[in-house]
Amino acid sequence: MSRLFIKAVGLILLLTGIYFLAQNIIFVSGYYSFSRRLPVTASVLSMMAGALSLIFFRRETGNFGWALLVIGFLLVFLSGGVFFKSISLWNLFLAFAALAVGFKLFNRGRIDF
Repeated sequence: MSRLFIKAVGLILLLTGIYFLAQNIIFVSGYYSFSRRLPVTASVLSMMAGALSLIFFRRETGNFGWALLVIGFLLVFLSGGVFFKSISLWNLFLAFAALAVGFKLFNRGRIDF
């Protein structure tokens, strides 16, 4: 099989796993009050700064952009604006298996057992 076909299958599996996991996540927002929603404001600013530093200043900032992105994602969950719907264990297993196999195929082109 050609490497391009294997990478395409890996990408399809990766996107399928993300889709099935994302179906069970609900993002909510409420009215905006700066003092009450400080983690939300900080998460948005942190993710924007991290994305900008990774896109435009990759060489100068190093891992600082990744750290800002991780802090932003953690603050999203701490703000209470993310809810998870119930999911069966079988669906969770299939979603994570598709993510793992897709990532391995996309990155390495093979699956190591």
